[in-house]
Amino acid sequence: QVQLVESGGGLVQPGGSLRLSCAASGFTFSSYAMAWYRQAPGKERELVAGISVGGGRTNYADSVKGRFTISRDNAKNTMYLQMNSLKPEDTAVYYCNRWVDGLFLSWGQGTQVTVSS
Repeated sequence: QVQLVESGGGLVQPGGSLRLSCAASGFTFSSYAMAWYRQAPGKERELVAGISVGGGRTNYADSVKGRFTISRDNAKNTMYLQMNSLKPEDTAVYYCNRWVDGLFLSWGQGTQVTVSS
């Protein structure tokens, strides 16, 4: 029943921008703090950005501060990640889930972001 569907990824040149979307269903989205995660080849999954239930508080990994912006629209059960000034090291599969380690919902398929010239 729980579904998390990520979209918006693609191939982009360094310095470019992408906006990712996470469409949630099967649970009360507006009651969950949410986050974006990413996993690059050969590396562990890492937290990219988190957002509180109402969207008033956000947190970012040091590597993306000033470049990425997380937001949510509870009326649409959707979360977003605006990514600007993309770098090759941002290349990864991006996922959305709860912002609570150890209490994750079922993972979606993720969306591939590739930054390359």
